[in-house]
Amino acid sequence: MSQTVKGVISRSKGAPTELVDVVLPDPGPRDVIVKIQACGVCHTDLAYKQGGINDEYPFLLGHEAAGIVETVGSDVSHVEVGDFVVLNWRAVCGECRACKRGRPWYCFDTFNASVPMSLTDGTELTPALGIGAFIEKTLIHELQCTKVNPETDPAVAGLLGCGVMAGLGAAMNTGNVGRGDSVAVIGCGGVGDAAIAGARLAGATTIIAIDRDPAKLEWAKDLGATHTINGAEVEDVITAVQELTDGNGVDVIVDAVGRPETYQQAFYARDLAGTVVLVGVPTPDMKLELPLIDFFSRGGALKSSWYGDCLPERDFPMLIDLYEQGRLPLDKFVTERVGLTDVEAAFEAMEAGKVLRSVVELKA
Repeated sequence: MSQTVKGVISRSKGAPTELVDVVLPDPGPRDVIVKIQACGVCHTDLAYKQGGINDEYPFLLGHEAAGIVETVGSDVSHVEVGDFVVLNWRAVCGECRACKRGRPWYCFDTFNASVPMSLTDGTELTPALGIGAFIEKTLIHELQCTKVNPETDPAVAGLLGCGVMAGLGAAMNTGNVGRGDSVAVIGCGGVGDAAIAGARLAGATTIIAIDRDPAKLEWAKDLGATHTINGAEVEDVITAVQELTDGNGVDVIVDAVGRPETYQQAFYARDLAGTVVLVGVPTPDMKLELPLIDFFSRGGALKSSWYGDCLPERDFPMLIDLYEQGRLPLDKFVTERVGLTDVEAAFEAMEAGKVLRSVVELKA
């Protein structure tokens, strides 16, 4: 039997979010209903709201979430009722060409729920990243659930569902940062600071945070940066990075902004044969122009990081264990805890650069 719960939607481009009644149908054979305990407020949700993803309104926002499995479909075997799970938007299919080539972190055919959620008038909702978690309960595919330590704070665990995992993975998976490496990160919001935390965890000895906001640079130091560069105060960011690395540049640099000017800085601020990782998301109109000879003569690798090139079943439990051991300070990313009625204000705080993460908590 279907049920009605409260959820936050974006009805049209740029319109304020609304807290409305949402109808959850019975789950399909491999679907599950998860009672949401916490969900981070991510830039991707804001992009949906502003029309930066597509125009398939109305959107059910939220995707960076953790909760308890409440109901399972008839053929579900991956999780059970009562499991504490982090939701993920890369439900590895095992059948696409990436999976069959042994690269499931590039899976091209992820799973979503087989039946849609809707408004009470029957209007179907488009869930953000196939999840939709600014809601009391959501309907997803069983493989969009990853079981983790049930003792973990849901507000912390849920962060692995998107932005924090993207940053950690950009450093640890895509950038393959190793012990003794030098690393720089351009853009010290939630994703960039997660890349800094990942570089520290991987054993980098020089970690340079680059931003134009002094408050963000302080956050970066708290999460592992050994040096900071304020882009508004130095004449040239590339020279500033080289001065901190014996004139060489860094082994790995992560662009968590995703603009042509920051990518160009990243390209030239790395050492010869160094690696550039792009994890900031550019807009479709952006263009990059660089001399082709510089691509050849500098060598190294230019990579894009999708979701931190993560495997949720491999990475989420491991990272939660590291958090519980005190080795990964995931809790430092939680700036404020808010309710479902506070999502619009949380978006405003995020745009103003006042938070690393606002997290919506849903009380039992």
